Amino acid sequence: MNRIVALVVVVVAVLFAGASTLLVVDQRHVAVVYSRGGEHPTLAGPGLHVKLPAPLQGAMLVDTRVRTLMPSDADRFATSDKSDLLVTPVLKFRVTDPLALFAQTDGDQQSALDKLSGQMDAALGEAFAKRTLADVLSHERDMAQEAQTAMSGSAKALGVEIVDLRLARVDLPQANADAVYKRMAAAEEQVAADERAQSATEVAQIKADAQRQREAVLADADATAQAIKGEGDAKAAAIAADAFGRDPAFYQFYESLQAYRHVFKPGDVIVVDPDSEFFRFMRSPDGSSVPASPAASASRKH
Repeated sequence: MNRIVALVVVVVAVLFAGASTLLVVDQRHVAVVYSRGGEHPTLAGPGLHVKLPAPLQGAMLVDTRVRTLMPSDADRFATSDKSDLLVTPVLKFRVTDPLALFAQTDGDQQSALDKLSGQMDAALGEAFAKRTLADVLSHERDMAQEAQTAMSGSAKALGVEIVDLRLARVDLPQANADAVYKRMAAAEEQVAADERAQSATEVAQIKADAQRQREAVLADADATAQAIKGEGDAKAAAIAADAFGRDPAFYQFYESLQAYRHVFKPGDVIVVDPDSEFFRFMRSPDGSSVPASPAASASRKH
C-alpha cells in the first residue's frame, strides 16, 4: 500500500514538473521567460514553448493589445488661477517592448500600471497648472494632447506606447462651482460690454466717415453741376446773342412776348398807361409806330 501511494506521489510530481516545463502563449500575449532572480530574460511569441521547471525558470505573460487605464475616482488638479478641478482621464496604451517592461518592473505588471498612472498624473498636473480655468474648459482636447506628448518619453522607457489620452470628465468641486460660475459670468458680461462699446465706437466712426463722404460727393456734384450750368448758360447766351444780333427787331419782339407771358395772368388786374412803351408790340405788330391815345388826339385838335 505504501508503495502504491509513493508511486502515485512520484507520478504526480513528474506530471507537475513536466507541466511546468510547458508554456502556452496565445495570440494576445507574448511571454518573457527568465532565469532565477530575473536574469537572462528572453521573449517567447504565441505558440507552445518548453522551459525549465520552476524555480529554475519563470515566465511573465504580457498582454500586447491596446489597453485602457482609467482611475476609479476623479483626480484633483489646480489651474493657474487657483481653481480646483475634478478630472477623470482615460489612457489608451500598448506594451511594445516587453523586455523593457520586465526590466523596469521586475516582473510585477501592477507596478507598471502604477508607474504609468503616476506619469499621467504628473503630465496632466503640469498642463493644468499652465492654464486658467477658462482656457481649460475651452481647450480640453489640446491639454490632453499636450499631456500625452509630455508622458510619451517616460512611457517609452517603460516599454509602453501611449495610443491616446482623453479627459472623460472635467468638473468643478461642488463647493466651488457656484462661485466660479458667477466669476465666469461676470467676466463674460464684461467682455460683452467691451465688445458692445467697441462696436458702438466703430459704428459712430463709420457713420461719420459716410457723412463726410456724402458731403464731399454732394459738394463735388454741386460744383460740377454749377460748372456745367455755367457752361450751358454761356453757350445759350452766345447762341442767343448770335441769333438776335442778326435781327434786333425780332429780338425785341421775342423779349416783349416773354414779358407779356410773365406779366399777364388770368384774373389779375393791372393798371398801366396804355401809351407805355411796354405795349408798343400790342399796338403795332412791328412796334415801329406808337399812335397817340384818343384823349391826346382830342386835346391837340382843340
